[in-house]
Amino acid sequence: MADYREFFAGKRITLMGLGLLGRGVGDAEFLAPLCRELFVTDKKTAEELGASIERLKQFSNIRYTLGEHKEKDFTETDMVIKAAGVPLDAPEIAAAKKAGVPVYMSTALFAKFAREAGAVLVGVTGTRGKTTTAALMYYTLKVAGKRVHLGGNVRGLSTLAMIGDVQAGDIVVLELDSWQLQGFGDLQLSPDIAVFTNLMPDHLNYYGGDMEKYFWDKAQIFTHQKTGNKLVAGAQIVAKIQQVHPPVAPLVPPPLPPQWQLRIVGEHNRENASCAALALRMLGLQDDDIRNGLETFEAVEGRLQFVREMKGVKIYNDNNATTPEATCAALSSFKPVQTIVIAGGSDKNLPLETLAARMKECKKVLLLAGGGTDKLQTLLPNALLYQDMEKAVQDAYAAAVPGDVLLFSPGFASFGIFRNEYDRNDQFMAAVGALE
Repeated sequence: MADYREFFAGKRITLMGLGLLGRGVGDAEFLAPLCRELFVTDKKTAEELGASIERLKQFSNIRYTLGEHKEKDFTETDMVIKAAGVPLDAPEIAAAKKAGVPVYMSTALFAKFAREAGAVLVGVTGTRGKTTTAALMYYTLKVAGKRVHLGGNVRGLSTLAMIGDVQAGDIVVLELDSWQLQGFGDLQLSPDIAVFTNLMPDHLNYYGGDMEKYFWDKAQIFTHQKTGNKLVAGAQIVAKIQQVHPPVAPLVPPPLPPQWQLRIVGEHNRENASCAALALRMLGLQDDDIRNGLETFEAVEGRLQFVREMKGVKIYNDNNATTPEATCAALSSFKPVQTIVIAGGSDKNLPLETLAARMKECKKVLLLAGGGTDKLQTLLPNALLYQDMEKAVQDAYAAAVPGDVLLFSPGFASFGIFRNEYDRNDQFMAAVGALE
């Protein structure tokens, strides 16, 4: 694996975005020993980033620009590694490109090096279902005894730092959001097997309301595929993909056999599992191994995850349902008259009428404060408003009787009363854990 070391050796590297979620600091820990000098720049202050900076204090070759970005960090360097979510037209990125400085993204770089090492790349994207589909594949391959790695949009994980463990013949499963796929487009790289679950309105605040821009970032998962590669497409997105004449014909997975019984709930999760099953067959797994994996898989945290049952009340954590459509899918998994739902959060400028109609059928609705909640409340005047997760969970549980479901499925982004989606998830899990 000398190639990736040579790529960074002797270089001055600018890492744009350190953050507090583990990915940026993991990238920095990986890069610092390999390069000559590492410039870390983030708009958060040193005080805000204290925990991440503490992890990096052992490296004497790291320099920081915090609380702002300085143009010279992007022009007087050998390369820039850009955080996901930073707009491609950000002035700092434009300055780097004008100066002839190459701009990369860490997950795409990992994919480049993993392919050069002889690994098989499997990428999964979609507005909904990509996390569960990727995790299903990883788990099933692991249970079947394959050498497999899971990376991409994974909490707290630097995908780039995994490269030292990748060997020829390994399988790499990557969960890829639209921002990470921008980096694949820059490298003109697509996975050997691509899975595109669906496309629904999301992140339109980032894309200026333009669904086509959102789609084209997602489409990088298949745009650069070669003859012999494979493309799995959910039924909802296949026609859209066909319209752009992909280099590989998309295949829609057949439904799972009805006798295959999953532990994860919801018809949408059977669709996710069918995408995973087809991709697993493309990787050479037999149906017995696939069925065994799918049927024993437990839900990923925050994805319609069964948390616990107390006094006959089942509690589910669907924290990562950040769009109205995702919450509607969760609600359709249970009987409305037995469902007490906690939702709400920051506005994404998405239509709310269908979500409100579904919620009106529920036994009780509790809303967490946020800009999106303000809009939803106009359609749900009887919903209760909360500024505090713990109080919302306590009141929701108090209103439940045996046979009910307590569902946390926000339908909105987390910004406002939470630091980020992980903080929101952790507060819900802590509140449920404190119930008596």
